[in-house]
Amino acid sequence: MQVHIGPIAPPELTAAVVAAGAEISPAAEATALVWYGEGPERFAEFDHPGLEWVQLPSAGIEAWAAADALRDGITFTSAAGTYAQTVAEHTLGLMLVGARRLHVMARAENWARPTGMLSLFGATVGIIGAGGIGRVLIDLLQPFGVRVLAVNRSGKPVAGAAWTWPADDEAGMDRLLAESDFVVVAAPATAETAKLIDADALSRMKAGAWLINVARGSLVDTEALVEALDAERIGGAALDVTDPEPLPDGHPLFQHPRAIISPHSANPKSLLVPALARRVEDNVRRRLAGQPLLGVIDRTAGY
Repeated sequence: MQVHIGPIAPPELTAAVVAAGAEISPAAEATALVWYGEGPERFAEFDHPGLEWVQLPSAGIEAWAAADALRDGITFTSAAGTYAQTVAEHTLGLMLVGARRLHVMARAENWARPTGMLSLFGATVGIIGAGGIGRVLIDLLQPFGVRVLAVNRSGKPVAGAAWTWPADDEAGMDRLLAESDFVVVAAPATAETAKLIDADALSRMKAGAWLINVARGSLVDTEALVEALDAERIGGAALDVTDPEPLPDGHPLFQHPRAIISPHSANPKSLLVPALARRVEDNVRRRLAGQPLLGVIDRTAGY
């Protein structure tokens, strides 16, 4: 199998392709393309009639869908699940910082003890989009003895969750929002999930609860969130992703006492490339063996 890596080819990805038993080739001769380093606007430069499979570097594919780059005749695979450990680890960190008000103390200029501290021990954690990230997070939360409420697309029970509801179950979502001390958003960005957490959803959250978004900024209505934080309707928000992104300098969320912002850094490049290399090697081996690929994109579902 002839594989091209581009527009940028980190040595780790090249090594992964070779280790899996394929050959590196020019783009025009490749039947497979490992995409890295640019957005979909440059895909046309690498596309050709002989291209059969494209491995994308991210779990989210909204930019590719919006650019109408996921053309028929090619199997596209995402990196869904590849970064679950690093993002779940970051999520746990955000939860602990918010619960213990560490962000307030880190900004303090005097000896003042903040109020409103929470504990993860025995808390109820709601996970919206309980896929790979959610499952790893549940494992990480086990020592805290939390009660997990989960929402996923199918409603199929999630291991470790007390309850699991399908995404279209409004009663289930209502219960998750009303009972959770921490609401974690980890669902894919699609037309159906745009502003999933809006003013109405925020009003249904438990007083004092924290919202954690590690999915995409489009899932949360930023203006409604700022209003809810200002009115102290929820305990706080920890966001690794925002809308807009990047968040403009001087935005009220940066210095808000009830907000924590990390600049889309749950999966830093230092961890992303090695994890992607493992997925690439696995999928190249699968392709050569005629086995199903991991992360095949469902164009209709949007992920």
